Amino acid sequence: MMTWLLALQDTVEALPQDITGVATQALVRTAHGGINYMDLMLKASIPVKIIVLLLLLGSFTSWVIIFRKARVFKQANREADQFENRFWSGTDLSKLYASTSSRKHMVSGLEAIFEGGFREFTRLRERRRLDPRTQLEGAQRVMRTNFMREVDQLERNLELLANIGSTAPYVGLVGTVFGIIVTMHDMISSGNQAGIAAVAPGISEALFATAIGLFVAIPAVWAYNRFTTRVERLSVRYETFAEEFSAILQRQASVDE
Repeated sequence: MMTWLLALQDTVEALPQDITGVATQALVRTAHGGINYMDLMLKASIPVKIIVLLLLLGSFTSWVIIFRKARVFKQANREADQFENRFWSGTDLSKLYASTSSRKHMVSGLEAIFEGGFREFTRLRERRRLDPRTQLEGAQRVMRTNFMREVDQLERNLELLANIGSTAPYVGLVGTVFGIIVTMHDMISSGNQAGIAAVAPGISEALFATAIGLFVAIPAVWAYNRFTTRVERLSVRYETFAEEFSAILQRQASVDE
C-alpha cells in the first residue's frame, strides 16, 4: 500500500503544471459542490454508461437485500425472545406444542425446532417397542434438520450481497480502463497539441466509474459482514436451545422407561 502511494505521489509530481492546476481547481469545485454528476454521466462514452448503469443496478439490488435482511433478523430475534419466554415459563410442553402447531402461519426459528422435535418424540413414544434412546435420537434428527433449514433461510441472498460487494470495484475498474482508453485516443487524435481540455473527459469518466464502484461495494461488504455475524449468533442460539430441549426430552424418556 505504501509503495502504491509513493508511486502515485511521484506520478502527480511529474504531471505538467497545467494539469495539476486544473486538478486543484477540480478539487475546489468538488468541495463546493460544483460538479454536475448527472451531466458527467450523460456525457460519458457508451461503454462507461453501460458500466455505470450495471453498478447502479447492483447498488439497488444490494440495498433491497440489506433492508429485507435487516427486517428478517429483527423478526427472528423478536420471535426467539417471545418463544423462549413461553418455553421457560413452566408451561406444559404438550400445551405449548398444541398452541404452536395450531397457528395458521408457518412456524420458524425456535418454534420450528421445538415443534418438529416434540412431534417426532411424541410419535415415537407411542410405539412402546422403541427404547427411549431411539425416541430421543429420532427427535434430535428432526430438530437438526429443522435447524439447518432455518439457518439456510437466514443465509438466503447473502451470497449475492457478497458477490456484489466483491465484484463492484472491479466493474468500476473496467470503467476506469475505458476512460483511460478514451483519453489516450483523444490525445493521439489531437497530436502533439493535446491539452487538458482534450484528456479531461476521459479522466473524469475513469474516476467517476471508480467512485461508483466503491459506492456500491462498501455498503454491500459492510452489510454482508454484519449479517454473517448475526447468522452465527442466531445459529448458536438455535443450537443451544436444541441441546437444552434434548436434555428435557431425555428426562421424559427416562421417566417413561
